[in-house]
Amino acid sequence: MSETIPTKDGPAVTQATLVKKAAPKSDYKPADVSPQRRVQRSFAVRLWSIRHSRLLEWFYAKFADMFLLLHPLWKGIGYGRVEGPIKFVEKRVKGFMFDCRMCGQCILSSTGMSCPMNCPKQLRNGPCGGVRANGNCEVEPDMPCVWVKAWEGSQNMVHSDRILTVQKPVDQSLRETSAWLRVTAQAAAAREAAAAKNGAANTGASA
Repeated sequence: MSETIPTKDGPAVTQATLVKKAAPKSDYKPADVSPQRRVQRSFAVRLWSIRHSRLLEWFYAKFADMFLLLHPLWKGIGYGRVEGPIKFVEKRVKGFMFDCRMCGQCILSSTGMSCPMNCPKQLRNGPCGGVRANGNCEVEPDMPCVWVKAWEGSQNMVHSDRILTVQKPVDQSLRETSAWLRVTAQAAAAREAAAAKNGAANTGASA
């Protein structure tokens, strides 16, 4: 949460603004404010993905089903062996569409196709208190707030209530791993556990 400090001669300002003004001046100016993004970039594709979140939600569901059908193949080859090429494709596709940071714990389906890892503060459960009046980020004034856009995108989706799910902190040990394969393996394990439970129940009923 960003602390707001009242002033005598004008409107309240945030602590971040005061720190920025108090910083020593020099000829060196980083390409961007955030240390995560030293190169100016366009947010056009990311914003397109958010506007079309319902379409991408449908596509992702079909894609997840396809990946789950391929579980026997991934398991036969070995998940560890296929992760390299799968991660190569995943990183480039999601990087282009969502500016993905490859945290390995993708929650795009819960955040309106707006990746929370693009938040300079990497907040996983809603915006900070420094969102600007125009809906832009406190740290990166030219960037729309990731969580403002997450809410907008979520309202277009079938499962819009998923944005209310409280997310766990990021597990840093999963960075640069494939979320696609992880979700597939977890879904396959859940399916096999359910099948085993049903089989046991049917055996008990017939005994």
